[in-house]
Amino acid sequence: MARTLKNPKKAKIKNKGSKKGDGASTSSSVPTIRPRVWQPGVDELEEGEELQCDPSAYNSLHAFHIGWPCLSFDIVRDSLGSDRKDFPHTVYFVAGTQAEKASWNSIGVFKVSNVSGTRRELVPTKSAEDDPDMDAESSDSENSEDEEEGGSGAPVLQLRKVAHHGCVNRIRAMTQNPHICASWADSGHVQLWDFSSHLNALAESETEGIQGASSVFNQAPLVNFRGHKDEGYAIDWSPVVAGRLVTGDCKNCIHLWEPTSGSTWNIDATPFVGHSASVEDLQWSPSEPHAFVSCSVDGTIAIWDIRLGKSPAASFKAHDADVNVISWNRQASCMLASGSDDGTFSIHDFRLLKDGNTVVAHFKYHKYPVTSIEWSPHEASTLAVSSFDNQLTIWDLSLEKDEEEEAEFKAQTREQVNAPEDLPPQLLFVHQGQKDLKELHWHAQIPGMIVSTAADGFNILMPSNIQSTLSNGS
Repeated sequence: MARTLKNPKKAKIKNKGSKKGDGASTSSSVPTIRPRVWQPGVDELEEGEELQCDPSAYNSLHAFHIGWPCLSFDIVRDSLGSDRKDFPHTVYFVAGTQAEKASWNSIGVFKVSNVSGTRRELVPTKSAEDDPDMDAESSDSENSEDEEEGGSGAPVLQLRKVAHHGCVNRIRAMTQNPHICASWADSGHVQLWDFSSHLNALAESETEGIQGASSVFNQAPLVNFRGHKDEGYAIDWSPVVAGRLVTGDCKNCIHLWEPTSGSTWNIDATPFVGHSASVEDLQWSPSEPHAFVSCSVDGTIAIWDIRLGKSPAASFKAHDADVNVISWNRQASCMLASGSDDGTFSIHDFRLLKDGNTVVAHFKYHKYPVTSIEWSPHEASTLAVSSFDNQLTIWDLSLEKDEEEEAEFKAQTREQVNAPEDLPPQLLFVHQGQKDLKELHWHAQIPGMIVSTAADGFNILMPSNIQSTLSNGS
């Protein structure tokens, strides 16, 4: 984000992946503005200043909403292919609303198509300084053409709403059968849904605009489980065993769901109990069919084996405050990330359990509670974090400070970036612009794409330096 204002000398750029000259005019009548990193929570806006998005830091950036804010959503796996790199993209979602009245809520099943963008070079190959004969008008024209590669115009949203009584705390689509979704309601019910008819209708429809936005479909869930003693947020489908599910509530209880057919489940009435406070998140092992982990307001993370009874196989103190969210690395199954109410997040290595301390990295960058954390499905060392400080940050844990490489980059761009010395070298990107960020997900079939939800709607973003990193790492 660049600061644009009455005093242009104070313009700032926050994105580490930003290219030379972002946010500044190339006109010879305006003095050259040397950008420096904007630090959220450190730098303050002066009167009359405002942050503006720097689009050149992204390969793609789009915003949309479906009406009421959504606390939770999931990306629905589709049949359009894996490892998709060419714009424009099409993405399918499910999301649950947080409406003003319980009866106004719904689950949105929707498709966003024509997600346009372009791949950018981190270091510009040619600039106005390199070629004094290039004027601002021609430069802007070329940039405009570059922007339109891989589609142009706004994304197209097509939406179908299914009635849901009460707010949706969390929603997840099954990996193996993505038309089957599980939702946690603030009424304390967990429901399973078959959205195949809606997804098929969206796949077959090419009509522009919002479909079914004015009407709400009344559909009965496949299962409506009332066995939890309170509402909850923790829910996860097993990536190994199709249909296997765990759900956790605010009364410390975790229930196991076992599929008995394609549309029926056996739910164990006896819960797994091992936390002394609310179970906040659950994650199945990416490789072991019987293992899952949980985190809690009690500050601990517990490891469970469903073959060994209803108590944890192991438990350890993870943070000094509530552990809000966890993510099990599907590329490196010994690694777990956890995010806390105190703004910190940690990386745990299960191989160190026997030593009594699993933490291999601990970050204190965010100053407010971490609301979502997720490893990249394409790169084992990369993860994304969102926080109540209205920042979505992306990290590459394999990076270390390299002064020679930094000097070479500055020479190529012919400018001093002047990044603050205390910024962690693992911090790749900071995305802002959304208020009250709630949840984020990487797209498993489109490398480098992240989707986030907040009080003011959804963002689809593909930072330019993240795409480059993932391409080089694969």
